[in-house]
Amino acid sequence: MDKTLPHVLVVESAEAALDYLQEHGSDVAMIFADIRLAGSMDGVQLAKAACTLWPTIRIVLTSGAAVDALDDLPDYVTFMPKPWRGLDVLIEAEKAVHQPQLPVS
Repeated sequence: MDKTLPHVLVVESAEAALDYLQEHGSDVAMIFADIRLAGSMDGVQLAKAACTLWPTIRIVLTSGAAVDALDDLPDYVTFMPKPWRGLDVLIEAEKAVHQPQLPVS
């Protein structure tokens, strides 16, 4: 693995994430979000919106609850159930930096 640490940004909601992406989307390699989020959007809605506007961003969603929305997850989204290991998140981040998501057609 690369020895440099990724820059991590924490936002309060899916809407805040999309606002950040509007300004800095080309600099973002990965979105890691819970399916259940504060605000009016959930993680699945965030993933769909982000993929539409920034198709090369790797998207990883997580949840510790039984989630009906898993059937609605797009194929390009990785689901990581809780509890997850920090190493698993770092591996996904490494993939995001070195193997960007292929645009969805």
